[in-house]
Amino acid sequence: MSNPRLCYTFNIRLKIARTIELGRIIDDKEFDIPQVDTPPTLESILNEPEDEEEPFILEDTCLLNTENIDAHSCETSSLASSDSGDRTHLKRKTVELSTTVHGSVLRHSILKGISAQIVSAAVNLNQALRLCLGSTATGAEYGAVSALSINHDCTRLLCGFAKGHITMWDLANGKLLRTITDAHPPGTAILHVKFTDDPTLAVCNDSGGSVFELAFRRLMGMRTCESRCLFSGSKGEVCNVEPLLTAPDLKDHPITQYSLLAMASLTKILVIGLKPSLKVWMTFPYGKTDPTSVPQLAWQFVPVQKVVNPVLAFCRGDTVHFLLVKKDETGTIHVIKQRQLQLNCDIISLNWINSRTLVVMDSGEKLRVVDRPSQEELESLDVAEVQLVYNSSHFKSLATGGNVSQALALVGEKACYQSVCSYTGQMVLLGTKSAHILTLRNWRERVDCLLKQERFVEALSLAWSFHEGTAKAVLGLFGDPAKRKGVVADKMIEILFQYVERSVKKCPEHGKIQIMEQHFQDMVPVMVDYCLQLQRTDLLFNQLYTRLVENCVARGVFLESLEPYIVSERLGCVTAPVMRDLLTHLQDNNMMDSVENCLIHLDITSLDIQQVVQMCWDNQLYDAMIYVFNRGMNDYITPMEVVMGNKLLVYISCSLAGRAYPLGDIPEDLVSQVKNQVFEFLIRLHSAEAGQEEELYPYIRTLVHFDTPEFLNVLALTLEDFKNDKQALEYQQRIVDILLKVMVENSDFTPSQVGCLFTFLARQLAKPDNTLFVNRKLFDQVLEFLCSPDDDTRHTERQQVLLELLQVGGVIQFDEGRLLGLAEKAEFYQICEFLYEQNHLYDKILDCYLRDPLRKEEIFNYIHNLLSMPGYSSEEKHCVWEKALLHIAELVTLDPAKSADLVAMHFPEEVRPIITRLQDDHLVFQFLRCLLDQREGPHPQPLLRLSPDLHELHIGLLCRFTPRQLTDFLKASQDYRLEEAVQITEQYQVHEATSYLLEKKGDSHGAFQVLLKVCVSPPVLKELTMKVLNSMSSFIPLPAIIQRILQDPVYGKGKLAEIQGLILGMLETFNYEQTLLETTTSLLNHDLHWSLSHLRAAVSRGLHPRQDHCNICLQQYRRRQDSPDDIIIFSCGHLYHCQCLQRKGSGHAEPRLLQVWSCYKCISSQRGRGGDRVTTETGRGRSTSLAQVSQ
Repeated sequence: MSNPRLCYTFNIRLKIARTIELGRIIDDKEFDIPQVDTPPTLESILNEPEDEEEPFILEDTCLLNTENIDAHSCETSSLASSDSGDRTHLKRKTVELSTTVHGSVLRHSILKGISAQIVSAAVNLNQALRLCLGSTATGAEYGAVSALSINHDCTRLLCGFAKGHITMWDLANGKLLRTITDAHPPGTAILHVKFTDDPTLAVCNDSGGSVFELAFRRLMGMRTCESRCLFSGSKGEVCNVEPLLTAPDLKDHPITQYSLLAMASLTKILVIGLKPSLKVWMTFPYGKTDPTSVPQLAWQFVPVQKVVNPVLAFCRGDTVHFLLVKKDETGTIHVIKQRQLQLNCDIISLNWINSRTLVVMDSGEKLRVVDRPSQEELESLDVAEVQLVYNSSHFKSLATGGNVSQALALVGEKACYQSVCSYTGQMVLLGTKSAHILTLRNWRERVDCLLKQERFVEALSLAWSFHEGTAKAVLGLFGDPAKRKGVVADKMIEILFQYVERSVKKCPEHGKIQIMEQHFQDMVPVMVDYCLQLQRTDLLFNQLYTRLVENCVARGVFLESLEPYIVSERLGCVTAPVMRDLLTHLQDNNMMDSVENCLIHLDITSLDIQQVVQMCWDNQLYDAMIYVFNRGMNDYITPMEVVMGNKLLVYISCSLAGRAYPLGDIPEDLVSQVKNQVFEFLIRLHSAEAGQEEELYPYIRTLVHFDTPEFLNVLALTLEDFKNDKQALEYQQRIVDILLKVMVENSDFTPSQVGCLFTFLARQLAKPDNTLFVNRKLFDQVLEFLCSPDDDTRHTERQQVLLELLQVGGVIQFDEGRLLGLAEKAEFYQICEFLYEQNHLYDKILDCYLRDPLRKEEIFNYIHNLLSMPGYSSEEKHCVWEKALLHIAELVTLDPAKSADLVAMHFPEEVRPIITRLQDDHLVFQFLRCLLDQREGPHPQPLLRLSPDLHELHIGLLCRFTPRQLTDFLKASQDYRLEEAVQITEQYQVHEATSYLLEKKGDSHGAFQVLLKVCVSPPVLKELTMKVLNSMSSFIPLPAIIQRILQDPVYGKGKLAEIQGLILGMLETFNYEQTLLETTTSLLNHDLHWSLSHLRAAVSRGLHPRQDHCNICLQQYRRRQDSPDDIIIFSCGHLYHCQCLQRKGSGHAEPRLLQVWSCYKCISSQRGRGGDRVTTETGRGRSTSLAQVSQ
């Protein structure tokens, strides 16, 4: 970059070719967002402190108004870069992009080389050398060229130099027009110099971070330049500027009159208007970013429903933001924030390649082509081999002594502003050895690139996206949609032919058949699918299939692949030869299910009906047979003569309902005819080939025998569908009469089948619009049949059938008194219950439950529900209450626990009379035990307080029946009298319970005497004594216990061996407790030592800062030479100058401490989240600076 010649001449932006691609209209929903607040003034922005992180002043309507986001506005991000600088962004949650094929979007070309002695030159479009500007003397005086700009008509060239000079050249003749040396402060390099739309107005940006306006004048033959400061670098360095440039066809756009200029400083973005007067339109802070990230700006006019408005794309780091600028009908200017684009890479270059497509370059020199509306990454290219030229030396201002801030120098490490530019679908990259051009490929090139690599499937997928209009970055497709589809379809047909030829030629000739099949299974379904999508079945069957038939494996794979398309009805018609081959192939391979699936979905006009029927009959393909008879011959009767079972029932149901079987509908002109034919078939007296032994009505008889409920369901559906069809109603009445004649007069049918018939009839007769007539005597006859007391077989089945008949309304067909009498004789207690409930005789229902052996247990729930639930009168409840008391003995015998729950819930005052009625003592015992035992159940038992005499009665019964449970009861209960309880236990000689009661009474001596009577043998007494002494050892000193043992006359006269076990047991307990105490003490001491050593190591550990610059002033601490300063590092990794922290108020004095510091950045972030102030003792920092380095 030190050569003085115009080594950036390739960067002539070719304004003559600058146009805006208006190709596709973007959905306006993405831009329909409310206007922003009043923008701040330039003065207010210049006076803002650089370290404040103020929120963006515009509303982010992409989050607030999700209804206005278009279909492509889902939150997406590009693929992560493996070497994109800052890695912290990889933690962000992203959404995977679509796997749609985009192909190669960019074409890479290298410009013809220019002589090595002429390092750079201005070139024309055919790369012929045109001008060579400057000289070695100019280079020695001005330094290297650092920035270039050409005006919109390509007549003037502005050159910025490393030593701060600016020159203007006439590109028509190569003359030097101006040399500007006083446009900005001396000693700074020119980073950017750019023309605006006004040829007399330009802007420049120097390495001091300042921005100046250059106004060119020509007075009295003298060329002059007036400079005005737009932004001072003392308030924050600007490192990028981008004026809004307009194409000639948009010169009348209302925004162009303001000469917009976007400026990117190290902390924020500014958009200002240069005309008619200087005005700030908006400001946008970056927020938290990596200080080494390079700010990027890029303007583009974007069409939105035939209205074109400028959009500014800007970023610093991995997030691209978009601002739409528009002027409404009232003249108000709106700056609207759009949906941002999240990329997992550190962006160092950002360019529009057209109005929908962005090209970004990350710090790993990888180009990413991104479609902005859908946020899809279309292509990723590694351009490291270009050896891109960076502007680092100019950002560091090495030519003028390096007098730049550390922050600007950090940005300059990745700056390549002047080495990458774009125009009209092309990007130019400047490498150290050559210039490279990346151009958008047209749609044919993108498809052909995939074809050259023999990626046929991807090529077809990409071509189909062009056909459907879903492709991105489309170039070269013109005309109306129909014409574009036709062009792409022709290309797809060409690809299909190539794909088939390549597959047939490359098929392995030898090897396993599975390998050959897999070879064609990868190709054939793709070919078939695209032919169907293009609606070119003629191409599929007449040309492509003809080519595949030559290979028997390919032929088989092709025929088998047709089935899913036929079944899904994507393929409804197949040519006769192909259909013949398909059926033959499937039949030869015993794939009869596939044959049937295909037949019922195809147009049978192309079939040999006789051959198909015979094949279906031989292989029992009844669905296909029905389909062929119905569709091919309009015959709806023959299938019913040959098909039986569930298929026949379903077929009859569909035919009567006007639906074709197995799918579709019967033609409207045949519906009535088919319905009549089906009814006539059902009521036939005899079949076509009837013998002498055949019974009447064979078809109805067979269907009823096969599945009575289903056949009646079919008949019920026809009654609903043909309420207004008189002829159909006549047929239905005829069928009912036949059913009654066949089933009632024939003993071959079970009660369930007969019951189903009369249940069906009762349900129909109960309807208000019923048209059927049934003789009531038949119901009486059925009742006699079901309630026959002499027939004990199928008792439950007959009762259930009669109950269902009554529940659907059949009760009105019977005499209720006679029905009740027959039900009682037949022991149909559920029928009795049904009748009693209808007459509100609920007390009699209790008798039904008690007599029914299968439902006795349900009586408790019935009584509880009736007495608890509303809806019953007090008289009805009282009758049930009295009836339950009358049968209480039976209830207790049935289940004492449930009886006790019932009594506690509903009969608490009747306990004593109930006990009186229970004459059996064991029954009383079970009842009292359940009543006094608190249990969990479906109906929680309330706490019932019984009198003491009942408790004492229960104690006596316990002594008689379960004496082992008596002590537990005495411990749990407190409602008995002690004197009476002692007398009862003494009467029944339950000594353990007597001892407990005496001890509870306070007579411990008496209780012990009772126990001694039980433990009369010395071994038992010694064992009891040892248990007592072992229990005492936990509370009484061992010497006292031993002394007491030795004084005992029992042990005093014996030998020491007799008490050896006792003493050893006590010593073992002592040793165990001593070991436990020592172990616990050792563990506590070890934990305390580990904690103290860990804290000491943490305090003495050295700290490693994250960066080598101060997090407040952003200056490297080694570069500050003005005054000695302490460096403070916190355990969180942040580094500060002591003076910077003091200015921010992050230190305060405390007693006995020199200074207590707190991390400014951590506290600021916690304040932003609404947290309290965090001191260094509670935050990540420490109470004092952990490292102080004197500078």
